[in-house]
Amino acid sequence: MSKVLLALTSAALIALAGCATQQAAEPAKPTLSAEAKAALAAAEAAVKEANAKFALWTTADDALKAAQAAAEKGDSETVIKQSKRAQEQVKLGIAQLNYPLLKIGD
Repeated sequence: MSKVLLALTSAALIALAGCATQQAAEPAKPTLSAEAKAALAAAEAAVKEANAKFALWTTADDALKAAQAAAEKGDSETVIKQSKRAQEQVKLGIAQLNYPLLKIGD
């Protein structure tokens, strides 16, 4: 009888020990630098302005989407790089509005 009691007690301790494991804490999500946040906000505003003027290039929109995706991952360097690229493309798109119209023939 004592062997059965010992076996049951051992089984219970093993079962309880298996439940005592702690779950690993999720790693903290990296945060964006202040410069990256400012660059992203400026790029979003520039793209919005270009879209309102019907001067938004797809390359500017793609760069903004890449910057936003990098922001979700917490990659400040990529956010800054893609935000600057989006702003440059927006400037070119808006400047293109002032180009003279091309007339073919008389």
